[in-house]
Amino acid sequence: MGRPRVKVMDDSQTASPSAKATGDKEAKKIASRSFGKKGKDTLVESLKEELGISEQESGGRPEGAVSEQASGVADRSETKPSTKSQKQGKAKPKSKKYQESIKSLEDKLKSEDADENYSYKQTSYKLPDAIDMVKKLSYSKFTGTLEAHINTFATGLRGFLQLPFASGHKIRILAFGEGAKDSGADILGDDRTLDEISKGKIDFDLVVTTPDWMPKLAKVAKNLGPRGLMPNPKNGTITNDLKKTVQSYMEGKTEYKTESKAPIIHLGVGKLDQPNEELEANVKTLVQTLGKTRIKKITLSPTMGASVKIDLVSI
Repeated sequence: MGRPRVKVMDDSQTASPSAKATGDKEAKKIASRSFGKKGKDTLVESLKEELGISEQESGGRPEGAVSEQASGVADRSETKPSTKSQKQGKAKPKSKKYQESIKSLEDKLKSEDADENYSYKQTSYKLPDAIDMVKKLSYSKFTGTLEAHINTFATGLRGFLQLPFASGHKIRILAFGEGAKDSGADILGDDRTLDEISKGKIDFDLVVTTPDWMPKLAKVAKNLGPRGLMPNPKNGTITNDLKKTVQSYMEGKTEYKTESKAPIIHLGVGKLDQPNEELEANVKTLVQTLGKTRIKKITLSPTMGASVKIDLVSI
């Protein structure tokens, strides 16, 4: 056997195109590694040291160009999104009972209409039919509420309406001030009540008061405010006639308003065990109070179950 051949490389020679391509490919592999807290400059220096990059080997490119390319690779490595952040936006699947309630209703409607491609979600229904369907779609073990979801053309809508048929949900009213005893409120407020509220005991749904009690109630505003229970003149809970105010809320007076950042109103308009005629009257009162010109779309739904679109022309 002859002696092995040894190839002598001259540093002054310019690297061939194939050598440059191999060097660039290797540089990218090394650049993709994680260098922890070393930073971009350390990454560039590590690349040069490991590859032995010089101005001649890089095809005559200046050192700054090599550094810029390596820095760009570092930037792409640092900004690569994690898999966890992508999974967070995944929609939560509907429950089995939810899916079964829809399938049961659609199977029945398909048999009646003899249309295999029928889907109730693609159809708007007349108010009586919509209420009947909502009752069938409800799968809660308790008596659910008929909820109205109204998409409006603008935000900032707010007001009161008197439902002709009370929802059946008896609200507990707390009253402060002169006349509270004869107002019909469930709880009569005093200084002891304020102490209980400050400790977190809240067993009421509404607070009404006379103006002279507002300075005292301001001390528990941090407890009442986040729950939407702090009295204010806009919703009529600060009044000199406690009896009239309490009576109006017991008879079905309720407040409606759009969400702060979205043109939509969510409102309970009755209980699902009420007669359909009563629920229809409540929904019609809501639509008439708002005005059809302000309404873009209305859907009805139970507390637990799918929603049904209403044909506004039918109201």
